Amino acid sequence: MKIALLGYGKMGKIIEKIAISRKHEIVLTIDHQNLHELTAENLQKADAVIEFTMPASVLGNIEHCFNAGVPIVVGTTGWYDKMDQVKQQCEAGNNSLMYATNFSVGVNIFFHINRMLAKVMNNYPYYDVQVEEIHHVQKMDAPSGTAITIAEGIIDNLESKSDWVNVLTTDDSDDDENVQPDQLLIESMRIDSVPGTHTVIYDSEVDTIEFKHTAHNRNGFALGAVLAAEWIHNKKGFYSVEAMFDFKS
Repeated sequence: MKIALLGYGKMGKIIEKIAISRKHEIVLTIDHQNLHELTAENLQKADAVIEFTMPASVLGNIEHCFNAGVPIVVGTTGWYDKMDQVKQQCEAGNNSLMYATNFSVGVNIFFHINRMLAKVMNNYPYYDVQVEEIHHVQKMDAPSGTAITIAEGIIDNLESKSDWVNVLTTDDSDDDENVQPDQLLIESMRIDSVPGTHTVIYDSEVDTIEFKHTAHNRNGFALGAVLAAEWIHNKKGFYSVEAMFDFKS
């Protein structure tokens, strides 16, 4: 395939390396220094676009790809409040888009098992649950998109939780004391150069169950994005990354 990259920072460069290792060709890279090259003509040189930029840019990038008629894989988050609008635009123009809070294969397996586990835990109400996420200190937004997806998977399947609240832990404060029983706590920590660690904790008076995913680097995220580009090639429609996985139960 011929692939265009919108966003050419750390993630974009890793995606480029993995795409080339899978025999694809990178025909266009766009960052803030060459935005003038983001044209329909240049985008149409690609079979698919992979987009990892910023929330302020993502909607414009999606529109550029729709206008060019090129499938787009969107790794940027922060635009989901416009989801219905983008979906309608995608389907009306017979375009192609896949989005995810996290494209990692391991993380998506984690998401699936997390939902199954939450259903099981309805039978054991003496366990309370919370989510912990750890990222590098440069990631100042909290919670992570991955943590939100984990929390939503729990809330959708565990009757005792109705919404989530976030606490960014920067000291020894006890902000979590204000969390209500029907609220799911997402505790966010920012430590050194951690790529991303997410843990679901079910705790009771007698024991603790921990379900954890640890990213060793960004390669899993990048590989998943390339797999998504391969999957959406020659398809039409608006997809979440779950469409790419064959989870039977």
